[in-house]
Amino acid sequence: MTDVPADADDADRRLPSAPTDLDAVRDALVAWYEADHRDYPWRRTDDPYAILVSEVMSQQTQLDRVVPAWEAFLDRWPSAGDLAAADRADVVSFWSGHSLGYNNRAKYLHEAANQVETEYDGEFPRTPGELQELMGVGPYTANAVASFAFNEGDAVVDTNVKRVLHRAFDVPDDDTAFEAAATELMPDSESRVWNNAIMELGGVACTKTPTCDESGCPWRRWCRAYETGDFTAPDVPTQPSFEGSRRQFRGRVIRTLGEYDELTLDALGPRVRVDYGDETGREWLQDLVDDLASDGLVEVVDGERDGESDTNGELVVRLRR
Repeated sequence: MTDVPADADDADRRLPSAPTDLDAVRDALVAWYEADHRDYPWRRTDDPYAILVSEVMSQQTQLDRVVPAWEAFLDRWPSAGDLAAADRADVVSFWSGHSLGYNNRAKYLHEAANQVETEYDGEFPRTPGELQELMGVGPYTANAVASFAFNEGDAVVDTNVKRVLHRAFDVPDDDTAFEAAATELMPDSESRVWNNAIMELGGVACTKTPTCDESGCPWRRWCRAYETGDFTAPDVPTQPSFEGSRRQFRGRVIRTLGEYDELTLDALGPRVRVDYGDETGREWLQDLVDDLASDGLVEVVDGERDGESDTNGELVVRLRR
């Protein structure tokens, strides 16, 4: 392993265990990635719309599960214009039906497509700062789209990248330190291939249980963890269980309304959970659908006032269109 000299400048000390000449480190990673990497379909396109859809779908969803959903979504709505013209209830129903997580993401994606069409004349903004003006697009997603669609992104810093930098180059478990180190390491004007490559390294070789030799990790010759055998990784917050969660029942409401179009509260309840009517009764369900209504995903209306003669004046819930 190459030591960093005591008089190295501040930029080098952002990567305490890295060699002073980073070109070899960069070249090794890019060559490893380009020789063999997971062939996800969104890696074969530079269409910002398709990449945005993949990034939103990939949030807390395994990539192998995202592939068929992504392909089906683009078959149905192949462009931002197509998505903007779609009925939002259909988009939300699709999202819930494919178990893609929080349904708000579908709503925001639909709204972002409308922004592209109405505010940007159908042309996606290109930089991370501009992309964050789109509804529901945060710093990470904006940077990913800027990187993979336009090659104009900053260094990606996700859980995988933090783990790689911490193990390989002894970067402290601190967000500011990770940002600085990742920025220093990324070659200029190479965000597309670099960000894909370093995330691939963390996702394939430098996983929770690393496979350094089996995966042919290109950084073994410089890696502090490989040298010392200490593969400690930064703390990762535990994801709360989905089973039995409020998020799960929100998804069930959306899927059920997608099937039945609209239902009274008491007709909806047993279709959402089998123990409806005991401790989890009408008040619980009312609170749940009110929450969805606040998020703009459903409408709750008075059946009698809405002209529904067979509801006996009960509240009716439907997907918002």
